[in-house]
Amino acid sequence: MTSLIPRDTFFQDLFDFRRDFDQIFNRFLSWPSAQEEPAMTTLGVFTPPMECFVDKDGKKLHCNVMLPGVDPKDVSLQVQGNTLTISGERSASRETKETDYLRREITYGAFQRSILFPEGVDRDKLTAEYRNGILEITAPIAAAALPRKVEIKALPAAARHAAA
Repeated sequence: MTSLIPRDTFFQDLFDFRRDFDQIFNRFLSWPSAQEEPAMTTLGVFTPPMECFVDKDGKKLHCNVMLPGVDPKDVSLQVQGNTLTISGERSASRETKETDYLRREITYGAFQRSILFPEGVDRDKLTAEYRNGILEITAPIAAAALPRKVEIKALPAAARHAAA
């Protein structure tokens, strides 16, 4: 009976295997192409996470883009039609060609994200503020474009049977 593995260790090993397998699979899918410059193979691809929502009470569209370590001067916002494009670059702060890393999880490089505006957003009054590594983009939205609740009217049971 000494060869039995406790259940906690067994499941932990399974989770570790799954995590390692997922990392290998993700690296395989994001392998750089031959046309890309060699620096990108070690730097990876930076894609800033974002969240966008409509504040019904304030009648505004809010988009928050997480840009830690990015200088706001290196970020560009462009509006074309109903699309907002955010682009820029997160550069490495120091040259580290001869460094032996113990762990390297921070990615650098150019990025580009696009957002399709919902109906009624006033693109001419778009504002952007950068604070604590977060780019907050806001724009007013017309009250007529906000979602509204539609009331469902229930017919009496006799009327439902007559309609059928």
